[in-house]
Amino acid sequence: GWMELYSYWRSSCAWRVRTALAFKDVDYTLKTVDLSKREQRAEEYLKICPLGQVPTLVLDSGTCITQSLSILEYLEETHPEPPLLPKDPVQRADVRTICNMITSGIQPLQNRQVTTHLETEYNADSLKWANHFVTAGFVALENILERTAGKFCVGDELTMADVCLVPQVYNARERFQVNMQQFPIISRISDACTNIKAFKSADPLSQPDNPQKSTET
Repeated sequence: GWMELYSYWRSSCAWRVRTALAFKDVDYTLKTVDLSKREQRAEEYLKICPLGQVPTLVLDSGTCITQSLSILEYLEETHPEPPLLPKDPVQRADVRTICNMITSGIQPLQNRQVTTHLETEYNADSLKWANHFVTAGFVALENILERTAGKFCVGDELTMADVCLVPQVYNARERFQVNMQQFPIISRISDACTNIKAFKSADPLSQPDNPQKSTET
């Protein structure tokens, strides 16, 4: 059946889902939600996703799935080939550990909602804040990858862990001025992923709602 994905070009959570859909070659319709214009808080969108966040995956039954990791797990269960989870239970646990470290332990602390609140309510330096927490998270992650990594985060096959890693590295480099030289494994894996077709098509710069798209001739 058909699927609709509500997405914002620069949302790392939506980016994860776009990558998985592309990797599994799943057909879907992209619906864009402009977070910079607070479209995620519009009444119409809140009916679809009461949380007022992206991504939301809408199935042909009308069911809405929110939260990027829930969507990734759903896609793995409904479209198992090609897999984004290893067969080995220990490796599967490693993948989920890395996913949770990024999606629960790093990304929420540098989320637009948090950084905007810091600036408006506390007049705080949100760049310094985000840099601090992303760097601290990457120190822990690099440590884990020393044990788990092969060509990718867990062994030599692409997994959900890599799908979560790439957007976070983009944020670290492009938005929060994190010195990536201290993280050679993270950097190497992320660079290897960016050459893969699924990652290229999911990249923010390839999205129709990327504002730079409209300025290109």
